[in-house]
Amino acid sequence: MELKQGNVSVAEYAAKFESLCAFSPYYNTPEAEYDKCVKFERGLRPEVKHLIGFSEIR
Repeated sequence: MELKQGNVSVAEYAAKFESLCAFSPYYNTPEAEYDKCVKFERGLRPEVKHLIGFSEIR
């Protein structure tokens, strides 16, 4: 899955991301939560990533 935020809002991007993840058995497991977060973050626009860059994924 190579979804990018593009010109949509973060909320719209998140909704699309979640709808696509529903089709992936891997991303629907508790073990994949970290990978799912990383994948989501990588698809964000650079200026949004910068704003959350100081937050660490747990």
